[in-house]
Amino acid sequence: MTASGRKVWNRRDFWVFGYASLMWRPGFAFETCRPARLYGYHRSLCVSSIHWRGTSRRPGLVFGLRAGGACRGCAFRVHPRRIDEVCAYLRAREQVTAVYLEKYLPVRLLDTAGRPARRAQALCFVVDVAHPQYAGEMDDATRCGILRRASGVSGDNLSYVRNTLDHLRAMNVRDRNLTRLWRCLEAPQSRPRRSR
Repeated sequence: MTASGRKVWNRRDFWVFGYASLMWRPGFAFETCRPARLYGYHRSLCVSSIHWRGTSRRPGLVFGLRAGGACRGCAFRVHPRRIDEVCAYLRAREQVTAVYLEKYLPVRLLDTAGRPARRAQALCFVVDVAHPQYAGEMDDATRCGILRRASGVSGDNLSYVRNTLDHLRAMNVRDRNLTRLWRCLEAPQSRPRRSR
């Protein structure tokens, strides 16, 4: 950041870090995609979605980056001439309600075996915990109830979670919390007892 608060990006080596739908549907032009790890943040279903995967009457849940731990995802390198175009697209997609903070953070690019290679700086969308749509912590049963019912402009909430999990598995990434949540979602739902 400069003294005026304007973001300063390395336009010759500009990356975007994807950790959920950006991994399997980036939607923008990029030169290369590399597996990457972001330290200091983790993937969490902590954002109440009232547009893409839910509505204001029946919100869904989407992922955000929360402080602590580390996160495996994808880093997309963008050509210098396309940076402004890509940033405009990402803001229109990710910042419909301004629930994320745009941060330019160091990531570690990985080789094909998942070993750390070189470092890079990447644009990351980190959840704003002061925003009204920050959903915070909740147990798996509560999350499952929300995910099963929610749907928005981009489709149902379950498909969003399933696509993210499938993509992580294809990358040989184990997300224990997400795997545990999916087991909960796959479990048969108990029917309420009828009163006599």
